[in-house]
Amino acid sequence: MIKDWLTYFIYSALWRIVRTIPEKSAYSLFAWLAKYAYRRNGKRAQRLRRNYIHVRPSASELELEELVLSGLKSGMRYWCDTFRISDWNKDKILRGARSINDNYLFDPVASRRGVIVAVPHAGNWDHAGAVFCARGLKVISVAEHLKPDRLFKRFLEHRESIGMRILDLDAGVMRELRSFLEQGQLVALVADRDLSKSGIDVTFFGARARMPAGPAILALETGADLVTVYVSYTEDGILINCAPAIEVDKSAERKGEIARITQVIANRFEDAIRQNPSSWHMQQRIFIDSDFVERR
Repeated sequence: MIKDWLTYFIYSALWRIVRTIPEKSAYSLFAWLAKYAYRRNGKRAQRLRRNYIHVRPSASELELEELVLSGLKSGMRYWCDTFRISDWNKDKILRGARSINDNYLFDPVASRRGVIVAVPHAGNWDHAGAVFCARGLKVISVAEHLKPDRLFKRFLEHRESIGMRILDLDAGVMRELRSFLEQGQLVALVADRDLSKSGIDVTFFGARARMPAGPAILALETGADLVTVYVSYTEDGILINCAPAIEVDKSAERKGEIARITQVIANRFEDAIRQNPSSWHMQQRIFIDSDFVERR
């Protein structure tokens, strides 16, 4: 209970402070926190390094360390954005984002067949969601239930304040997601990590990883388009790069088709991450049975 209270207090204090200080000072503070986290070399920095070793196996030690520091800065930038974005007006939300091929999202919604958007932990996917809400789309997503409960509730309220509808992943959401897609809505899912027994094994950067089956299952069951999107950081905002819909064969054997579609998602994430690896600030385990060891 004390740990839960302390966690909530820290997040609440940061949320309040970061919203009140000038923008430049806020981002400078979080860049400093990233440098501190790099020097401290705690579990999250070590995990990010292990993940980047897969992405850039031939990188020199100096190149790898520069990438780790850049990735930590991206992660801290995400949190600074998160604490401040509910105060942004529509103009600031849109001005800070550029999108490529977003017709892959708007066209299926306009046609009432719905669209599933699979994204990795890259850039700021909340900002991307706010962009499309501001442009008239209804964005539905899910969130893992955080502890303590009041912190989870606060994050739900935050995301809903920028226009998104958020469902509790632990409550069992597939039926609701199918319903939204059948109504022609957009469902966005962070889809680069699922270490549960229901996850699908994929080859990712030449190693074994596990990703969620949900996007593929929903595409098979609803007929909605399944699109991958990579959100990367730019100097003054985000770039939202949308890829074409993945072909889905409803006549194929179900288990095999789910595995195939999930591997396509992994391949697309891999290609996008290679282009801009520092925006992929994954600080949790994703690779299974890794042979890579700590290099620092």
